[in-house]
Amino acid sequence: MEHPENSSLYRGLKVNKGIADAPTVNPNLKKRPRRIFTVAEYVEGITRGNITVLSQAVTLVESAKQEHHAMAQEIIERCLPHTGNSIRIGITGVPGAGKSTSIDAFGMHLIKQEGRKLAVLAIDPSSERSKGSILGDKTRMEDLSKEPNAFIRPSPSAGSLGGVARKTRETIVLCEAAGFDTIFVETVGVGQSEIAVHSMVDFFLLIQLAGTGDELQGIKRGIMEMADGIIINKADGDNIDKAKLAQSHFKNALHLFPPAESGWIPEVLTYSGYYSLGIKEIWDMVNAYVSFTKGNQYFDLKRNDQAKYWMYESINESLKDNFYNNEAIISLLKTTEQQVLHNQISSFVGAKKVMDLYLEQLRR
Repeated sequence: MEHPENSSLYRGLKVNKGIADAPTVNPNLKKRPRRIFTVAEYVEGITRGNITVLSQAVTLVESAKQEHHAMAQEIIERCLPHTGNSIRIGITGVPGAGKSTSIDAFGMHLIKQEGRKLAVLAIDPSSERSKGSILGDKTRMEDLSKEPNAFIRPSPSAGSLGGVARKTRETIVLCEAAGFDTIFVETVGVGQSEIAVHSMVDFFLLIQLAGTGDELQGIKRGIMEMADGIIINKADGDNIDKAKLAQSHFKNALHLFPPAESGWIPEVLTYSGYYSLGIKEIWDMVNAYVSFTKGNQYFDLKRNDQAKYWMYESINESLKDNFYNNEAIISLLKTTEQQVLHNQISSFVGAKKVMDLYLEQLRR
């Protein structure tokens, strides 16, 4: 591109052409075509514990393409007989509580035990403007990301929490079929995502910080009621006394809540994710919970309720997709939206108008 400064309008000024940028990719590099697996090959690879095949299967689950969705469902159905043998743990906490650092420490404690395999599914928040995600969880799990028996998979929320939660639930099935005996599901932070994650895990762990000045106000009561265990992070150095004080506050607060349906009384522990202090005690708590709930049959009852919940959630998602991809509805929505914006009809009348058309189509 010629510089405008070289125009005859700018006498005595001469700007030389710059050096062309070198290509970022080697032009001689031949891209190898990605192999397309059949459903049977996917199932065989997953059940043999092939991480590459598992990763591609998860990509199919997360894909928005209809043909990928149909294939993913068939893979999941064939993998179901190989599932149900893991412990699913949901991990949540306020932003900055050290969820990723804690998962790294918890995971390394687990991986050191012979024969153990861990999958970490992290829901990464997406930008409301660009819809992009950083997906940087692996960079914060330095030790765990190097382990061959660990599988870390961040997934973008992409503005659709319900859809991501459903896909995470399906990914759990694939990971169990691949032989992972423990699965962590990390949430984006305190909010609606906790409700979705709670409905797909066996144990729900809440990570909190001490010394923030709002130990009890800074967390929603509903999330505390869902927690099967509360742990106070960064209990090291000068922060130990603050962590102990926060521990007593949470213990007192838990007494005010109604008893859990499982009969389990949540424990409150302190630890340091950075220095890996108190990690064994946390795992002892998780193992005690699993033994307790399996002993009173609540463990299986909860999984059955979750399976039923996700059946109805899938129905809701399918109805929503069918509604918004209906050509007649898309056309009517445009005109109805303009009528609402110009105060010609109310929002409720507009909604009824669109729904009446949709229901009329179903009756045909």
